Formats: sequence, C-alpha cells, structure tokens
Amino acid sequence: MSKKNVGARICSLREEQELSLEQLAERSGLEPDFIARMEASQDPPSLGPLVKVARGLGVRLGTFLDDHVSRDPLIVRFAERQAGLNMHRNQDSPVALRFFPLGVGKTDRHMEPFFIQVLPESARDKHLSSHEGEEFIVVVSGEIEIRYGQETYRLQPGDSVYYNSAVPHHVGAVGGDVAQIYAVLYIPE
Repeated sequence: MSKKNVGARICSLREEQELSLEQLAERSGLEPDFIARMEASQDPPSLGPLVKVARGLGVRLGTFLDDHVSRDPLIVRFAERQAGLNMHRNQDSPVALRFFPLGVGKTDRHMEPFFIQVLPESARDKHLSSHEGEEFIVVVSGEIEIRYGQETYRLQPGDSVYYNSAVPHHVGAVGGDVAQIYAVLYIPE
C-alpha cells in the first residue's frame, strides 16, 4: 500500500483530472472548503463524504486505498493485515473506527471488504450518515448498535445485518469495549 494518505490521493486525482475544488464540489455535492480540508488532513472523513468524492472523481472508493496492482485470487493473511483508514466522528475527536481494507490490490473489484475495529469513541456521537449502495456486516466480537433510519438494533458476535446504505445509519460499539466486525460495502458505479 502506498504511504500517500487519503487526502493527498484525493488532491492528486483531482489535479490529474484538471478539476478545481469548485468543480469537484459541484460533482460531489460537498462544499469546496470541506474538500480542501479533506485534502489537507492526515485523517480521512467519514465514509459518506469519501464516497461522494470518489463518485465526483469517477473512481472506486478503493482507489484511495490501493496501489492499483491487480491480483487474482487476492489473499490477505491475518498477520499481514494493515490498517488503512482511521475515521473520526469529527475533526477534533479521537479515532472511532479503524478500517483494515481486505481488497487492496484487486483493482477490478465491485465490493469493498473491510475488517473494522469499532472503538468506544464511536458511541459518543451518533450522527447518521448515508451514501449510495449497500452494506453487509458480521459482528466478530463485542456488541454493536446499528441506528438505521428511526430504528435501533443491537448485534452480538455471529449476528449480521444487510442494509441499503442510502438510508441514514450509524454503526457504534456498545459499552466501553472495542467491537470487531467484518463489513462489505457495495457502491454502484
């Protein structure tokens, strides 16, 4: 995986396409100042804005995570798994979600598989987000709370949930413990 952070990749892709911040903002539905902060930050934004930027640039979400090396079949050994994204609930908060991408290197993929550590910070701000596509989650350890529209669900190890991610949702740990999940995101082109 490249050492270039997500913000730098966004900036690089935008410049390669000769797009101004305003043009990308128009394509993505985000404010130019927000995109500028994304590009300058060492930490990626939440998944919703990242998906919108990927769409605005005409690239897969995984483009921000991998080096475009295609391998088939792709095998990710547990001991070789690397953290790819740390997501914060807002600019000044501690890490809430730690993503370990499991599809890096497979450029023709249509899904984004992740192992995710859901940290206790995730329960502090239950802001709902949405983006196009679908998500499938399986809880490995700990307890997860899913807010989906007006409903709230609790999931234990072995439980799973499959939902339309265009519906506003939030995934957070329950209690003060770290939870672990596998998640697969499908974002249509």
